[in-house]
Amino acid sequence: MTPLALVMIIAAYMLGSISSAVLICRMLRLPDPRKMGSNNPGATNVLRIGGKKAAASVLLCDMLKGTIPVWGGFFLGIDPVILGVIAIAACLGHMYPLFFHFKGGKGVATALGAIAPIGLDFTAMIIGTWLAIAFCFRYSSLAALVTVLLAPLYTWMLKPQYTLPVAMLCCLIVFRHHQNIRRLLDGSEPKIGDKKEAMNKA
Repeated sequence: MTPLALVMIIAAYMLGSISSAVLICRMLRLPDPRKMGSNNPGATNVLRIGGKKAAASVLLCDMLKGTIPVWGGFFLGIDPVILGVIAIAACLGHMYPLFFHFKGGKGVATALGAIAPIGLDFTAMIIGTWLAIAFCFRYSSLAALVTVLLAPLYTWMLKPQYTLPVAMLCCLIVFRHHQNIRRLLDGSEPKIGDKKEAMNKA
C-alpha cells in the first residue's frame, strides 16, 4: 500500500467521524439523536425527531462523507480495491466516530455516497431499490439490507471491476444492522413515520 493510499484511508475515517446528525440537530436545537427515537444518529431517526428538512440535510452530509474521499482517490488513480478500503474507512468513521465517543450510525447513506461515483445508472438502481422496499414495507432497515445485498449484483452488471470493493462495503453494512435484523424477526422494529413507538425506545 502506498503512502498516498494510507493518507486517503486515514482522511476518509476522519471525515466519516464527523457526525452530521448530531451537529445538525444541535444547530436546529433538536434533541440529541443518540438519546431519542431509535438512538441512531442517522437520517431516518432525525426524520422522526426533527422532520424532513433536518433529515434531508443529514442525508446529504452523510453521503458526502463517502463521496468526497472516494472521488478524491479515484482522481488520484488509486486502485479499485483500495478505493473500496477508503469507502469502508469512511463508513467505519460514521459507525464508530472518533469525535463522538465511537457511537455512530449504520453507515447506509455514507456507503451510498461512496459507491455513487460508479455511475448515475448504478445510483438510480440503488435508490430505486431502497424506495421500492421502503414504500412496500415501511421499514428503513429492511430497505437498506435488501439494497446492500443487491448492490454487488448491480455493480457486476455495470462496472464489474468494482464488484469486490462494493461487496466488502456491503458486508460491513449488513454486520452493522445485526440488531435491526433481530428486531425485524421479532416484529419490534419501528416503521418509517412511526414516531410514537420510536420515541418509546428512547
